[in-house]
Amino acid sequence: MDTHLHHTSPPHHDHHHEAHFQSSESVRDVVIGMADGLTVPFALAAGLSGAILGTNIVVTAGLAEIAAGSIAMGLGGYLAARSEAEHYQSEKKREAWEVVHKPEAEAAEIREVFEGYGLTEAEITPIIAALERNPEAYVQFMMRFELGLEEPDPKRALQSAVTIGVSYIVGGLIPLAPYIFLKEHAAAFRLSCLVTLAALCVFGYVKGRFTGTSPWRSALETAGIGGLAAGVAYALAKAFG
Repeated sequence: MDTHLHHTSPPHHDHHHEAHFQSSESVRDVVIGMADGLTVPFALAAGLSGAILGTNIVVTAGLAEIAAGSIAMGLGGYLAARSEAEHYQSEKKREAWEVVHKPEAEAAEIREVFEGYGLTEAEITPIIAALERNPEAYVQFMMRFELGLEEPDPKRALQSAVTIGVSYIVGGLIPLAPYIFLKEHAAAFRLSCLVTLAALCVFGYVKGRFTGTSPWRSALETAGIGGLAAGVAYALAKAFG
């Protein structure tokens, strides 16, 4: 009976939770990439516009920043995801050693976990016995319920890098687009401000829907941060340009 329960219930639970985990991580990567991609090139373009530079200079500098920024952000996402995977494997190795060499301490930790859910000693004892017969499941249980760690997707690091990098590029091209298609500097600057602030509002609204916060508040906050960064850059360029 124990074997049947172990075979059927955990895989179903793992599959459901892992899908949610991957989805939330992907949304986070898009948010990171798009937020910086919209804000940094927008501030750079505004600053260069404040210095009354030509649209060709704004485009060249903006594209250079997008290329460098997407690589740096993507690499940062890759290293963060890889560090998470390495941390998981390190903790898993430690738990595997403790299951073998410190069974009493591990059993006490399991009792503490289940006592928190209101189970009695009589109910906990057969669970511990079942886990002791399956060391792999024992380690997985301790990783999840003692340490609160889920095993990362082995492809996560590369996916994170690509998602963040591409999102940064997409976001960064929005404030630069008016400078690419319009030759008149003042018109390009005004259109860039309008388009980027609108994009920031839309992005903030969508981000709020995904993260469970107020979409309208998220939209206003995102647009406010982007507008503030661009405004400061423009004012500094006007003051010292």
